[in-house]
Amino acid sequence: MEQAEPEASPRLGLDLDRTVQAAAPDAVGDAVFEVEDLNVYYGDFRAVQDASFTVYKHEITAMIGPSGCGKTTVLRCFNRMNDLIPTARVEGRLDFQNVPIYDPRVDPVEVRRRIGMVFQKPNPFPKSIYDNIAFGPRVTGMAKKKSDLDDIVERSLNRAALWDEVNDRMKDSALGLSGGQQQRLCIARAIAVDPDVLLMDEPCSALDPIATARIEDLMQEIKNDYTIVIVTHNMQQAARISNRTAFFTAQLDSTTDQRCGLLVEYDRTETIFSNPSDERTENYVTGRFG
Repeated sequence: MEQAEPEASPRLGLDLDRTVQAAAPDAVGDAVFEVEDLNVYYGDFRAVQDASFTVYKHEITAMIGPSGCGKTTVLRCFNRMNDLIPTARVEGRLDFQNVPIYDPRVDPVEVRRRIGMVFQKPNPFPKSIYDNIAFGPRVTGMAKKKSDLDDIVERSLNRAALWDEVNDRMKDSALGLSGGQQQRLCIARAIAVDPDVLLMDEPCSALDPIATARIEDLMQEIKNDYTIVIVTHNMQQAARISNRTAFFTAQLDSTTDQRCGLLVEYDRTETIFSNPSDERTENYVTGRFG
């Protein structure tokens, strides 16, 4: 009797796919995310309509646009955070390193390990500074012994430009740090599990200008190790730090008579801000609306 083939694993095994992709021809280039005809729904409401663009390795990609235009919704698609919303539905193609991350065999937990997220408001755990950074490596089994964990914690805090400020306070509560320090701690916590991508949802909106400058400098430093996608309402910030910019706006969806997010233009940042191809982009970046 012929033996039946084993069923596909519920985990896609992104590392295996990554190896296959790395051996493929250079046609893939340096694409990290390839998005094509992305539509996102919350129930019957379409929040984002037909977005298509590519995010490239070791670049900072900014998403700008007025409130309610779908920027954060798209960002949350990149690591399947929208899965946590019962009414959310994602249609279209969204590949991460040539792997379709919405394939039912893909483990969303693995996706979120590989694609970390830093939120608008710093959200350190009510634990010590050390335990905040050690949490992910402990859960994922990255550290086999205490010295390994110590190395990961120190390395992550150094990468987040925070080690010199907290190395003698590791047992103190992370909630005692300043807002800017807390946000850098959250960045350190995200990179402690060695992701490929960092998603940042308005990471500086709650910070003062000095703390904002520290975070921006940090992003420029670590983009050599990570690909960064940032949502920001601060157009000056997008112009300062990003390599490419996507401009979204909200327009009336003729099929539902509701306003949905639309990607108007995506290009190199200097082009978006100095010579955009769409009048709507020019009106937004010059302050005529928004």
